[in-house]
Amino acid sequence: MAVVLAIDAGTTSVRTLAIDVEGRVVDLAQREFTQHFPRPGLVEHDATEIWNAVSHTLSEVATRLDESATAIAAVGITNQRETIVAWDSDTGLPRHRAIVWQDRRTTTLCEALHADGHLENVRRITGLVLDPYFSASKIQWLLTDGGVETDSALRLGTVDSWILWNLTGGSVHATEPSNASRTMLYDLASGTWSEEMCSLFDVPVGALPELRPTSGRFGVTADAGPLPAGIPVSGIAGDQQAALFGQACFEPGDAKNTYGTGSFLLANMGALLPEPVDGLLTTVAWQLAGSEATTYALEGSIFATGATIQWLRDGLGLVDSASEVGALAESVADNGGVYMVPAFAGLGSPWWDPRARGTIVGLTRGSGRGHLARAAVEAMAFQTRDVVEAIHRDGGLAITELRVDGGASVMDLLLETQADLLGVSVTRSAVQETTAMGAAWLAGLGEDFWSSTSELSDLWRSDRTFQPTTDRAQVEASYTRWLDAVQRSRSWETDA
Repeated sequence: MAVVLAIDAGTTSVRTLAIDVEGRVVDLAQREFTQHFPRPGLVEHDATEIWNAVSHTLSEVATRLDESATAIAAVGITNQRETIVAWDSDTGLPRHRAIVWQDRRTTTLCEALHADGHLENVRRITGLVLDPYFSASKIQWLLTDGGVETDSALRLGTVDSWILWNLTGGSVHATEPSNASRTMLYDLASGTWSEEMCSLFDVPVGALPELRPTSGRFGVTADAGPLPAGIPVSGIAGDQQAALFGQACFEPGDAKNTYGTGSFLLANMGALLPEPVDGLLTTVAWQLAGSEATTYALEGSIFATGATIQWLRDGLGLVDSASEVGALAESVADNGGVYMVPAFAGLGSPWWDPRARGTIVGLTRGSGRGHLARAAVEAMAFQTRDVVEAIHRDGGLAITELRVDGGASVMDLLLETQADLLGVSVTRSAVQETTAMGAAWLAGLGEDFWSSTSELSDLWRSDRTFQPTTDRAQVEASYTRWLDAVQRSRSWETDA
């Protein structure tokens, strides 16, 4: 008996999952790590604490597997994207806290580049927009205001590179295209680091990781690590691309949405690099070893969905646990005219407004806890429709089914609302761990644990499909009110 381990290094915790040849999760360990908020708009992580969480969860799962005489065939990594780590290759220690994808400290820098006319070139080369969400401006801040010295020992990378470095005992500094394409330093057409973008952001190319395929051997585990030495690390992908893979969205037009801390809708666009689409991101989905082709995707990045539920719990004290929100939202027949725009860190796709701020409109004396909870749940579905509208309008792709996963997807009300708003079927995966599943599948393919994507398609299972049921006129009237609320939230902050 053998399994593939998937390291899922998310925004708030690290999980290690063991997945067998039938695609079943047979073991899991999880550890949370600290969120640092130096001041409003700034979000940081301790990279050493992230590695300690990885090491702890790997050791916990590996110990149980050893007790049951289960072999580890390969390790895959999936990670929060855009978060950037700077470390010293001599000491192996971080030179600064990691700057997290949610961090907005470089808003003014991005706006200045936009004002100087760089947006069109950034879009053409990287498929991204000038927003502090992405890694390049974070690196520039680290190397200037952050006081990180540029020397021969400097190593820069997203969280996957940091974990790979530690797993291999410092012998491998590498990443792959799905993560690289989120840095604003990667040339989508050539598949290489862009010297032009590195120059624009004053990033030393030599400190960046080597680029390798998404699926294929990166290296092997080191002697002194949490796993036995010599286990191949053979698959890496950014969390949302890993979820697209784990949802078996292997064909052009296949689409998935993950309701996590934020929500991320990706549509497979095949091997042809699409033209830039207003409001959306062009990104690499994956590149399989032995294949000349790169698979691309259009993406809509929504910054706050599950984070909104956490705010209802932690910020307002509306519920004691996040699991109570669904029932509270269903305790009222409708939203009572209340709309919530959770722009806590600005708005992502398709608006890309870093100065938007959270807004609640339509409150009356009759508004209660249930209406606020329902408005929060509906905001997840409204924001997803915003992205799908952009894909339909400008991307030329008609999504006929949406596969969904993530913590909030357990709420039937959310998925019923989503199906109504989109007017298409919404299918919940039977396995909620699609991000980790994708990482495991990529690693397993790299070591012939699984033979092909066709075999993986046969492993995918649905839980339930939701169909549209609400009158279209009612749906459209509600969506129009949502758009009104969005406009009231925009350009609110004057000093982001």
